[in-house]
Amino acid sequence: MTKRRVVVTGMGVVAPTGNDVPTFWDNLVAGRGAAGPITRFDTEGFSSKIACEVKNFEPEKYVDAKALKRMDIFVQYALVSAIMAMEDAGLGTIPEDLDPTRVGVIVGSGIGGIGVIEEQHSVLLEKGPRRVTPLLIPMLISNMAAGQISIHFNAKGPNSCVVTACATSAHCLGDAFRVIERGDADLVIAGGTEAAITPLGCAGFCIMKAFSTRNDDPEHASRPFDRERDGFVIGEGAGIVILEDFERARKRGADIYGEIVGYGMTADAYHITAPDPDGDGGARAMKMAIAQAGVNPEDVDYINAHGTSTPLNDAAETLAIKNVFGDHAYRLAISSTKSMMGHLLGAAGAAESVAALLTLKHGVIHPTINYEFPDPECDLDYVPNEARSTEVKVAITNSFAFGGQNATLAFKKV
Repeated sequence: MTKRRVVVTGMGVVAPTGNDVPTFWDNLVAGRGAAGPITRFDTEGFSSKIACEVKNFEPEKYVDAKALKRMDIFVQYALVSAIMAMEDAGLGTIPEDLDPTRVGVIVGSGIGGIGVIEEQHSVLLEKGPRRVTPLLIPMLISNMAAGQISIHFNAKGPNSCVVTACATSAHCLGDAFRVIERGDADLVIAGGTEAAITPLGCAGFCIMKAFSTRNDDPEHASRPFDRERDGFVIGEGAGIVILEDFERARKRGADIYGEIVGYGMTADAYHITAPDPDGDGGARAMKMAIAQAGVNPEDVDYINAHGTSTPLNDAAETLAIKNVFGDHAYRLAISSTKSMMGHLLGAAGAAESVAALLTLKHGVIHPTINYEFPDPECDLDYVPNEARSTEVKVAITNSFAFGGQNATLAFKKV
């Protein structure tokens, strides 16, 4: 069977660093971070009081207000991003010459509707079971983002929801790539979404000491690969891309951001939260993606790192990069989008893929901000603090998750 080429023709983002792709990209290139004090709830008693929150989100511009009442915020983020992505692809709706059964949706969420769970649990305790909304289950289940997107666009092709924590949306893009490559669909709306800046969500991360506690200086709390890093900063939002069969995209004159050429997925089989300190799983995911891309490690110009700002992850990822690239690791440009937008959990991989694709398109690598103190264990080129203009022909992006699930995507300039 001949494998079909798969390209990205549209992108949509709702993120702490911008509620559309141009704003998102401008802020990344300028090195503007979004971290600040949590405003969603009273943080009294929380060890960490910092988050990267989405601001000024106006879904009513895209979706009927009545329909929005039936969606948790994580679904709203995804649907709005999907609408923007389809418009960006020059489609808006499924065109008449494309069979809806050939249009898929693969959009995941690591946590799903935790906000509505907390809200309705309080209703249950205070008012009893008869007062719980009948929309509770449809609002909280993680697959409802993919479901609502398919309903909105009448997309009747392959539809699924990956749930692999912080690797969720990278796996969604990889799975969508495979669906088109093998001929099961011609276009797939793919990505991830998350809205877990809630009391319960943050309490859970706080008690396991995953968050930064730099509460007196939130703007500098997310500092991937820096010696003084002390944990990640939670973010929220969605990233959606339109993947399309190359021949179809070419024939309709679509603007192509880049081609997805490789996908690696592995497991650490090591620990429920900590990465393998040797970086073995991440290294194998990168090697797999690069091999499938048909390029040599030396051909990779840029890595959009997982780069969480946690002591263990950043050291393990650096070691994995050295394992894969050898001496070339020191010539690679590497940067962490999370230094500015925080960790979007299940949405991170897709939002970071948007950043990697824009790097291919514009020849600009966004910086890793808050890099002040070099760490002997993290001694590569992390593009510190200022953007860099340079041609990038091949880029990869890494997503590593709790549970030891890893994903790497490889993109190539067309």
